[in-house]
Amino acid sequence: MKQGVLIGLFAVVATAGIGFFGIAPVVVEAGMNRVVATALPRVTTQTRRLHARLAIADLHADTLLWRRSLLDHANRGQVDLPRLQAGNVALQVFSSVTKTPRHQNYDANDADSDNITLLAIAQLQPPRTWRSLLQRSLWHAEKLARAAQGSDGQLRVIRSAADLDTLLADRARGKSAVGGLLSIEGLHDIEGDIANLDRLYAAGFRMAGFAHFFDNRVAGSMHGMAKGGLTPLGRQVMRRMEAMGMIVDVAHASHAAVADILAIARRPVISSHGGVQATCKMNRNLTDEEIRGIARTGGVIGIGYWDAAICSTSPRAVAEAIAHVRDLVGVDHVGLGSDFDGAVATGFDASQLLLVTQALVDRGFSEQEIAKVMGGNVLRVLRSGMVPQR
Repeated sequence: MKQGVLIGLFAVVATAGIGFFGIAPVVVEAGMNRVVATALPRVTTQTRRLHARLAIADLHADTLLWRRSLLDHANRGQVDLPRLQAGNVALQVFSSVTKTPRHQNYDANDADSDNITLLAIAQLQPPRTWRSLLQRSLWHAEKLARAAQGSDGQLRVIRSAADLDTLLADRARGKSAVGGLLSIEGLHDIEGDIANLDRLYAAGFRMAGFAHFFDNRVAGSMHGMAKGGLTPLGRQVMRRMEAMGMIVDVAHASHAAVADILAIARRPVISSHGGVQATCKMNRNLTDEEIRGIARTGGVIGIGYWDAAICSTSPRAVAEAIAHVRDLVGVDHVGLGSDFDGAVATGFDASQLLLVTQALVDRGFSEQEIAKVMGGNVLRVLRSGMVPQR
């Protein structure tokens, strides 16, 4: 009888473990990273030919957060290598998300809770990542490196302008290789120590946003409680980033922090993913003044594909936001910033980017303008931004 009870208890524990460690992460991601029905344009043969000639670059995807292989076509989410190749993507920026607050919202969040700890445990990440935000980012860098090593040259980690030049040259010769560049979504992962910025750079990170959904020790978040500007540490971090060749990203930073960053920037600044308030009046989207400020640095604004960025999930709304930036500051300062796999619903995934190309054609963009928007602008800024200052 006692043996039967023990066997029964073991079965219950084992079933619970399988559910927590095996099923729960899959179910959570499938519910967050969705492709939903939306109005899609009819793609013409001419647009397909144009799309095939483009060098496409996207400034933001959170795919490394989730437990699935980048190399296999998944039945959930929005990005993996096969879908990037199907979408003709040359370069995908992969962001490292290390902490998000419970009851996350766009208006006000404190830093006292964290959803990612439970996710890290449930996904059976190394124990070193369970308590350390720095180690979570270093783990994401390892994941991308391992995927690249197992891809037979189809996925390459981009760490320098030379890496990017080689990738584009190989693609011009007909290879379908995709570059992956590492970014940070919120510099709380340096854990208050600027020396950790150098550790992240050594691991391959070449871009960083200062804040995510809460205020931290370097900057205020537009979704934080105080929403302050750059801290003294934040100013030191920015100077260090510009010197070593890490691109500064203002996405999610408070409006005060964006103003501080733009006032002291010596190199091009980007907004990796979001929208513009002129076409979607949300607090996280950029004002016209901020758009002008980013353009003055020589930077680029990545337009996202989800409802809070464009007040829609349609390619037409993506093109509308892009057109506003073009009309305000010129076509050289706008690009793609999907936020794929960032717990958002979109109307298409990475394999369907020709829908954005078609929406731009329908909006009246020229082929030269489309080439800049779909990747040329992003590639230009990333290439120059990765070169260290001497």
